[in-house]
Order: sequence, then C-alpha cells, then structure tokens
Amino acid sequence: MTTLLPHAVDPRALTEVLDGRWGHVRRDARENLHDPDLLPTYGENVQEARERVTRTAEKIARSGRVTLGFPKEYGGEGDAGGSVTSIEMLAFTDLSLMVKAGVQWGLFGGAVQALGTERHHEAYLRDIMSFDLPGCFAMTETGHGSDVQQLRTTCTYDPGTQTFDLHTPHEAARKDYIGNAAKDGRMAVVFAQLVTRGRRHGVHAWLVPIRDEQGNPVPGVTIGDDGPKAGLLGVDNGRLTFDHVTVPRDMLLDRFGSVAPDGTYTSSIENETRRFFTMLGTLVRGRVSVGGSASSATKLALDIAVRYGETRRQFSAPGADREILLNDYLVHQRKLLPALAATYAYSFAQEELVGTMHDVQGGDGVDEAAQRELESRAAGLKAAQTWHATRTIQMCREACGGAGYLQENRLPHLKADTDVFTTFEGDNTVLLQLVAKGLLTGYRDAFGSLDGWGKVGFIADMVRETVLERTAARGLIARLVDAVPGREDEVPLLDRGWQLKMLEDREKHLLDGAIRRLRRGAEAASSPARPVRPFDVFNDVQDHVLRTAQAHIDRIVLEAFVAGIERTTDVDARALLERVCDLYALTTIEADRAWFLEHGRLTPNRSKALTATVNTLLKDVRPHMVTLVDAFAIPEDWKGAAILREEADRQEAMCTHDGATRDAALRRGTATSVEVPPGQ
Repeated sequence: MTTLLPHAVDPRALTEVLDGRWGHVRRDARENLHDPDLLPTYGENVQEARERVTRTAEKIARSGRVTLGFPKEYGGEGDAGGSVTSIEMLAFTDLSLMVKAGVQWGLFGGAVQALGTERHHEAYLRDIMSFDLPGCFAMTETGHGSDVQQLRTTCTYDPGTQTFDLHTPHEAARKDYIGNAAKDGRMAVVFAQLVTRGRRHGVHAWLVPIRDEQGNPVPGVTIGDDGPKAGLLGVDNGRLTFDHVTVPRDMLLDRFGSVAPDGTYTSSIENETRRFFTMLGTLVRGRVSVGGSASSATKLALDIAVRYGETRRQFSAPGADREILLNDYLVHQRKLLPALAATYAYSFAQEELVGTMHDVQGGDGVDEAAQRELESRAAGLKAAQTWHATRTIQMCREACGGAGYLQENRLPHLKADTDVFTTFEGDNTVLLQLVAKGLLTGYRDAFGSLDGWGKVGFIADMVRETVLERTAARGLIARLVDAVPGREDEVPLLDRGWQLKMLEDREKHLLDGAIRRLRRGAEAASSPARPVRPFDVFNDVQDHVLRTAQAHIDRIVLEAFVAGIERTTDVDARALLERVCDLYALTTIEADRAWFLEHGRLTPNRSKALTATVNTLLKDVRPHMVTLVDAFAIPEDWKGAAILREEADRQEAMCTHDGATRDAALRRGTATSVEVPPGQ
C-alpha cells in the first residue's frame, strides 16, 4: 500500500535530510562561497583557467574551508568527513577548482598526514594548508596506472651518504597526469620501489622538491606539461621524471616502513603486500571525494535540465492554446526522473560512506576488517557515481536540446570535466574487481594484489556459503525482507521488502554462481590430464564477477536510501522520498529485467506490470520535479547557466503576448475557453 503524495513538499525538509551529518559544512559553503572566480568563464583559454583556479585556491586556503581534515594542532579540525564534504561543495562551483583542492589538501597533504610521522607534520603541514607549499601526488606512471604495486620508479638507499637515489629507469616509468606538476607544484609525494642493501621492500613514498623558490625545476627533475585536455582546463597536469635525484633519508614518509642510517629496513607490518594495501588504504579519502564530487556535478546538471523543462514548451495539444511543457511529456520524465531518483539514492549512500570513513579513520589504531570494507565500499560507489554522472550529464545535455550544447549553459563544462572521473582515482572496471574480491569468501588470507586471482589455492578456498552483509538500517531492512511471503509473485511491486529482496536475491545468485564457476576452474587447473593456466581460471569468469560487483552496489545503495528515509522526520518529505525510492528500486529492476525473467524472479505478466507501475510513479512524482532539485539547495550564482534566465524571460514574454492575443480573440468572439492545467 502507498500513501497519497501531499500537494506540496517543503524542499527545506528534503535538504535537511540530504545534507546529513555534515550539514553545517554544506550550509557554510552555500552562505560564504561567493566569488566571480569560482565559476569557469565562457571562452577562457588554458592559461587563463589555470591562473584563475590558482588564484581561487589561494583564496580558499585563506578561508580555511578545505583544511578541516588536518590535525587540530596544525590549524585543522581533525574532521575527515567535513573535509570530504567541503570538497563535494566545491564541485558545485568549478570542477577544476575541486580537483586542484583535492590534489593539494586531499592527496598531497593527505599523504603527508597519513604516511608521514610527526617530524613531517611539523615541518610541512602548516605550509601545505596555507597553500604556501603547493604540492603534487606523484603515483601514476605511464606504464602502470592501475597496478600501483608494479611501479618502476626506484629509490635506492646509500648508507655512505645516508641519502636515497630516486630514478626513472625508462620512459614507461615516467610519472604522468600529475595535478599541480605543470605549473604550481614545488614539492611532490613520489611513490617508488624502496631498495636498500640490495633488496626491494615494495612501494613507499618520499617528499621530493621539484622546483626551487624561483619556480625552476631542481637538478635532476624534468617537468613536462600534459597539454590540452578535454576538460578541467584549470588543472595543470604534468609529467615528472627523475634522473638520479638525491633525496635525504628523513624525506621518506616512514609511518609504515623506515630505513636506519646503516640501511636496515624495519616495518610494523612484515608482509609486503599487506603493508602496501595498508598504506594505500589510508589514502581512501581521495576516492570518496571523487564519487561525491561526481554526484555534485550530476545534481547541478539535473537542476538545469529540470528547470529548463519546466519553462520550455514544444508542440501543442489539440484544443490547447499553449504548447506543452517538456516536463509533461512521459518520454522526458523517463529521462529525468529515474536519473533524479538514482541521484537521491547515491546521495544517501555517499552520506553513509563518508560517515563510515570518518569513524574508521578517526579511531585509535587500525581496524583491518573495517578498513577493507571501507575501501571496497569506496571503490564501488566511486565507480557507480562517476558512471552515473557521465550518463546523466549527457542525458541532461540532450534534454536541453541545442541550448544544452552552448558553453554558457554550463552542461558542456560539466560533461567535459567529469569525463575523466571514470578513470582517475582508480579505473572503474578495476575498482569493480576490487569490490568483487571483497565479496568472494576466503580471499583475504590468500592474496592482496590482482595477481592473486590466478592462485588456484585461493580459488579452491572459496567453499563456504555466501552470506550477504547488510549495510545501513540493518534491523529495519531485515524485518522488511523477512516479511515478504513465499508467493513473491503476489506481493505488490511497491512493497519495500520485495524490492530489497529482489536485489538481495540477484546478488546472492550471481555470487554463488561465480564461486561455483571458479571452483570448477580450480579443479580443471589441478587436473594433470588437461591443465588450465591459473590466470585463465579467473579470466574466463571475469564478466560474471564484475556483474556480481555491480549487483552488490545496487543493493547497498537501495539500503542506504531506505536508511535515509528512516531518518526523515518531516511527514510530507518522507512520503515523497518513499515514492522516489520506489522509482529508484523499480527502474533498477526494470533495467535488468532480462536477468530477472531468465531466473524466474519475474513472470512475463509481472514484468509488464513493472513498466506500468514505473509510468504511474512518474506521473505521481512529476508535480514535485522542481521541489526535488530545489532540495539540492544550489545557490543561483553557482549554476552559471544562462539558459535558466533566458528561457524564463522568453516564456514570460510569450505568455504575455499569447494572453493579449487570446483576450483580443475573446472580445471578437472567435476563441474558445480552454482550461490550462495547473503548472502550465
């Protein structure tokens, strides 16, 4: 059973629940971040964009709004969740500024904070926070972007001089796509293979000066510019190579591994693979920020497209004297409303993720199980949110027709700037593999890197029954799912328990199937008659495990939505969110209807009813489209879309003209009285 939606919902009640735990950070940004330099300028070139973004980053540094995550003793607030939220808010303005800030205070500063020790913090954090020391995060190499464990740059210790020799051995080991490198960066956190006493100890990080006070490259460092990109014009991505650069011993960020003056290596984590993933796990904040920032860009695009559709009219209905609003067409609703529902769902999932990150990383010590779960969740949601941004921003561009193609209407900027989000801070396909590894029982004790997929012992170990761990609102979700009767085909499609169970069942079925296929492959690999390469065992089911990872993400996102509704105290806002959640759940099932039909979860008749129900939901939610984007609470001066002003002015002028013409016709007795529906 569903309740009737109220005639009107106060968007502020929706904003309150969307803003969540760090609502004070969001409100502060909306109230105080207002500067002409915050928005990309129509027609600006690369140099102009870089100068504007650097200038704005300096202003932001003075405000203190991007240093919340740093320790209190250095001027921060020790608020990791607030730090990520502030980056998300910057993404509403200019994504180049968001990336610039993310590199400086998230990646560069975050690495010094997370991987360094007190002497590094004391020497550098204040200057990093104030932007007096612009820096880079030099991890990615031309030949090894996703497989960080196989980086080729070396840093070899010499006990005679008590220094490291940092070297780029060949072109494929060049550090590439490094933000802040081409123009502003003076120091870099460089990731390389640590070598001492003739032995490698895996990837570690060093603080390395790359420019002197005059802005010239230091001896041995070659700096290049990556050149024009599709978007993010204000980010100075560059290339770094090192020709036997001398690095003092104390510039090793040695929280997890240190080198004594005589070259002796020690670490609190003996296993090299475990140590590597522990180090990278401390840097998960960047990945969380990218997913959240992609959602900010998506909200902005939807705000523009929904408002345009509320004023733009095309084609007349028989007997009507005005053309029809775009938002009144079912096909337009089919574009915008499912995307809007998914954006709400991802907002709640992101809120839960940021809270988990804040709690896990803010505690004493390292809870390895919680950290692994955090990394898997961050990887999956980053992939989901950035792919959603790419699809939705393109759809919004099309929904605005030719106007959406003009730079002055912001959508081309959003499209170009977010395109790279699907492959930076982790390629999305690789990230889904990380999620899949987390779902396959028994993997933790067998491997750490992707090479572990080829270990037959790992595959054979996956024999236990799979159990799905529920996320938010566990008790509520369990009650809803358990209440679904055995005859699921008789349960109403709007029953929340049935929706949750459908996504749970799909994930569990896919996971069970993947494990069965991997076990069969492991048995074949062990056969002396027809041996199979261990690599092929996984490679042959790679599409299956990635599908499993995607199903897992869909399920946890729906659970987060349910938890968000549970936190909503305003009755009218809650009723609207329930309907939007129905729309997210049913369009998710509808998108994979073939699977549900093939596996007996839907009958043909019920499948048809699913589409009819979605269409009914669209009609129900249609009157609240503007309210739903109003709830994003995006300040007008952050939107920077001429289309929102011009179309409203044009329609007002047309309405005045049409009204005058109609009045004259009525006076002549040649017009009929036609009632215009509310909202038109």
